[in-house]
Amino acid sequence: MAAAPPSDSRQTGLRAIPSGVWALGVVSLFMDLSSELIHSLLPVFMVTVLGASVVSVGVIEGIAEATAAITKIFSGILSDRLGKRKALAVAGYGLAAITKPLFALAPTIGWVFAARFADRIGKGIRGAPRDALVADIAPPHLRGASYGLRQSLDTVGAFGGPLLAIALMALFAGDIRTVFWFAVIPAVLSVIVLLAGVRERHADAAADGRPPIRIAALRQLPPFFWIVVGIGGTLTLARFSEAFLVLRAQSVGLALTWVPLVMVVMSLVYALSAYPAGVLADRISRSSLLALGFIVLILADLVLAFAGGTWMVMAGVALWGLHMGLTQGLLATLVADASPADFRASAFGIFNFVSGIVLLAASVLAGFLWDAIGPAATFMAGGGFTTLGLIGLAGLPAMTPPAQQP
Repeated sequence: MAAAPPSDSRQTGLRAIPSGVWALGVVSLFMDLSSELIHSLLPVFMVTVLGASVVSVGVIEGIAEATAAITKIFSGILSDRLGKRKALAVAGYGLAAITKPLFALAPTIGWVFAARFADRIGKGIRGAPRDALVADIAPPHLRGASYGLRQSLDTVGAFGGPLLAIALMALFAGDIRTVFWFAVIPAVLSVIVLLAGVRERHADAAADGRPPIRIAALRQLPPFFWIVVGIGGTLTLARFSEAFLVLRAQSVGLALTWVPLVMVVMSLVYALSAYPAGVLADRISRSSLLALGFIVLILADLVLAFAGGTWMVMAGVALWGLHMGLTQGLLATLVADASPADFRASAFGIFNFVSGIVLLAASVLAGFLWDAIGPAATFMAGGGFTTLGLIGLAGLPAMTPPAQQP
C-alpha cells in the first residue's frame, strides 16, 4: 500500500516517525485551521444571525456528523477494495475545501445545513483511508506515537482557527460572514500538501493478490475490534457536539468576539496532550489510559454543568480538551491494532460509522435537554453516560501495547 517504514524498526522519538505521517498531520492542521475558524463561530451565527433554536443546532450538528460517519464506512470499504488510500483522501479534502465559501454566503439556516452536509461528506470520504494510511506508513512500535502526532498537528489547526477567528472578528468589527471567507485559504493549502507530500504505492486488490473486500468478509474482524467500537460509541454518546461548549460560554455572558476562545482553549489542551498520550499508549496499559480519559470527561461535565462564569466554563473546556487528547488517538491506535491490514480502512469506517450515528442521537438529546431544562441538564446527562461507560470499561480485559505483549 504505502512506502515501507524505516529499516531500523526500533528507533523511537519524533525523528523516527515517517515523513508521510508528518505530511498527513500538516494536511490535517490546515484543514482544521479552516474548519475551526468557521465552527468556532457557527453555533452563534446560527442562533443569533439566522435565528435558529438550540435544538436546531443539535439536529444540524448531529446529522452532519452522522453523514460523515455513514460516508466513512463506504469509503473505508472502497479503499480496501481498490488497495488505495491517497486518491480518496484527496477527494475528501477537496470537497471540504469547495464547501467553505457556502458558509459565508448562507442567507438561511438551510444553506448552513447544506454546507455542513457537504463538508461532512468530504470528511467521511477522507477519514478512514487517511487513518488507514497512517497505519500503513508507521512501524507497529510507533503506531501510538504516529496517531498521537497526527492528532496533535490536527489540533494545532483546531486552536489556530479560533485564534484567527478572534483576530479577524476584531479586525472586521464582528462581521462573521467576512471572517468565514478567510477559511478558504488554508483549506486549499491542505489539498496541495496532500498531493505533494504523501506518497503511496498504488496497487489494486487483484494485482496485489488480495480478494476484493465484501461486507460479509468484515465478519472476520476479531471480537476485540467490536469492544473498541463499543468503547468509542459510549464516549461519543457522553460527549455530543462541541457546539454546546460554544453555546455554554455564551450562556454565561462571553462576548461574541471572544466566543472562539472556547475552541482555542479546548484545542490547545488537546494538541499538547495528544502526542504524549500516544507515546504513553505504546508503553503502558491502554485500558488504564482509557479509564483516565473517562474520568477526565466526567470532571469536565461536572464543571460545565455548574459553571457560573466564564472562568469556570474555560476550566471545563480545558478538561474536555484533555479528555480528547487522552482518548482520540488511543482509540485510533486500538482500531489499527484490532484490524487486519487488508480490512483496516473498512474497520475505521465501521468504527466511525457507529460513533457518528451515536453522535446524532447524543446531539439531538443534548439540544432537547438544553431547551427543555437548561445547560446544566445537558452536561449532567453527559457525565452520567460517561460514568456508565467507565463502569463497563472496568469489566473488560486489559489492553496492552505490542511492546509489552508476549
